[in-house]
Amino acid sequence: MQVTLKHLYISDGHNYFGRYGKTSLGYLIDEKESLELVAGKGIKGDRFFDYEENYKGQITFFDHAVYEKVRDEVVKGELEPSKFRRNVIIDGVDLNSLIGKRFTLDGIEFTGSCECSPCFWMDEACADGTLEFLVGKGGLRARILDDGELKTGVYNLEVLGDAPSRDEEE
Repeated sequence: MQVTLKHLYISDGHNYFGRYGKTSLGYLIDEKESLELVAGKGIKGDRFFDYEENYKGQITFFDHAVYEKVRDEVVKGELEPSKFRRNVIIDGVDLNSLIGKRFTLDGIEFTGSCECSPCFWMDEACADGTLEFLVGKGGLRARILDDGELKTGVYNLEVLGDAPSRDEEE
């Protein structure tokens, strides 16, 4: 299937992750023209690069159509897609259908680990009601199986089959 990579982001720090019960932080999220992927480690320069062995969220994807619905139906005004703090904003695929699957994107292989579940911070980052709206559509966490570079643009996404069983255990 054909998909479009609309936006690519990295951040060198955690604003929300691991901060339950604390205030959020102010690390910027930087839009990039390309992302350098390292198999088994993540995205060079990103806060989750080499976070832990076999980490299930080496890269995160967010559906552009869901972003537009949050912007139009929840925020009802301006909203930058960077507010979701996902690495890749993608259009043209149901991300939940990639959970537990091996897939390629621009020749780079991934495994879809699990939903990148929304957290209570979404209401602070976007608007009240965002968390509730995003339940079941918070994005996709994935593992990177090949080194490579992703750039914005139109690509072929191919589902190769089921992911190894370790993804199903988490």
